[in-house]
Amino acid sequence: MAAHQSDIPTRAWDALASLRLTMFLLIALALVSIIGTVIPQGTLDPQYIASIGGQQGNRYKLYSLLGFFNMYHSWWFLGLLMLLSANLLACSLKRLPQVWQTAFRPEPLLTTGVERSATCCQSLPLESANNPDSLTKLLSTRLGRPIVTQQDGQTHLFAQRRPWARLAAYLVHASIILIFIGAIIGNLFGFKGFVAIPEGETVNSFTDRQGNVRPLGFELRCDQFTVSYYPAQDGHNPMPKEYKSILTLTENGKEIPGYKHARLIVNEPLTYRGITFYQSSYGNIGSHQFRIGEGPQGQNLTLASDGTAHLPDGSSMHVIEAVQDVSPFLPGKSGPAARIDVHPARGGQTLDLIVFANHPDDNRAEAARLGLPVISYLGGNEQFYTGLQVNKDPGVWVVWAGCLLLCIALYVAFFLPHQRIWVRIDEHQLTIAGHTTRGQESFRQWFNALADSLRTNASQEGNQ
Repeated sequence: MAAHQSDIPTRAWDALASLRLTMFLLIALALVSIIGTVIPQGTLDPQYIASIGGQQGNRYKLYSLLGFFNMYHSWWFLGLLMLLSANLLACSLKRLPQVWQTAFRPEPLLTTGVERSATCCQSLPLESANNPDSLTKLLSTRLGRPIVTQQDGQTHLFAQRRPWARLAAYLVHASIILIFIGAIIGNLFGFKGFVAIPEGETVNSFTDRQGNVRPLGFELRCDQFTVSYYPAQDGHNPMPKEYKSILTLTENGKEIPGYKHARLIVNEPLTYRGITFYQSSYGNIGSHQFRIGEGPQGQNLTLASDGTAHLPDGSSMHVIEAVQDVSPFLPGKSGPAARIDVHPARGGQTLDLIVFANHPDDNRAEAARLGLPVISYLGGNEQFYTGLQVNKDPGVWVVWAGCLLLCIALYVAFFLPHQRIWVRIDEHQLTIAGHTTRGQESFRQWFNALADSLRTNASQEGNQ
């Protein structure tokens, strides 16, 4: 019974260090990553929530319980990463003594077993006794000073180069574990979120991907937001060329040195105290005034930039965009204008139209064409807001260190093989064997050249 109990830790260790567990975990991670691709992550679109039965539906509750909406931060996904890290560490520790023995405590004798396992092997006759000193000097120039061993009337020489290359596989394991550790640190102690800041206003919090409001620990003010456009072509609306935020960071009401009027544009983020802000979106907030109909029966309508209003016939409209001077976009027109879309009360295709403040005839013609009441734009009080992605990942430098180590380890593993040469000198025969961990074809060419040199050396010794 005691022996059986003492055997349990050994079995557990063997199971943790098994290749089967490695393959199972890699396949499991690949399969569950499909969930993160198919199911939306972070803040969910209301339409998607409705498609799975709403927040009170069993499907939504099950997905939330399993963490499918934030899968890469879920406890079970982090658990898989931790288990794979432990598996790689156990595999490395279990196999390291044997590899260390092969690399740094090699077999210096050219035995029959070494000959069978060698990548290359050649034998050449000796007409007389050969002086091993010359062979030692030759091997020293090609690989490094050899180990010379005398046994049973035979002389054995052993030389190797880059024995440390055997450890490249362990560096690969270490780099992968390091990357996993960085990812786990980022998941546990980092966050991602979003914040929208109107021009001239200050915020001290943001909304994370789970919809929770979290403090920044400092204040962030948007001093100015600007957007530039490409020239309009073929009557299409101009495309944004660049949008830029001018931000000021403060703590306890005091401006932070170096972060006054800091510029933030796409692909040029701003980082402070480990929190990085990325320019991700922009928009308008405020309200607009419209005149629905003409004459005494017409009525004024105030519509928020992101709101919806109902027209007298039951249809609804909302503002897509508005400008205070339309002339840069529509030559021949001037003054305020708004682009709106109207959803007919009885369904059907959504109507997209432009209404003006200074061109009532155009408004009438468009209304008659679409069968709508005359809609005129009176102007608006609107300002830009900047949308910023908020990201903190304290494990990112650990991940980068792991990536750098992985590149070094892969280069060593594939391009710097461990190479070994054995030479056995009998009374009338010289046998040479070689082994390499990579690049066998190029090693054979190098080995043949070395064998020719040894043959030439042996012939010269014999003629003296």
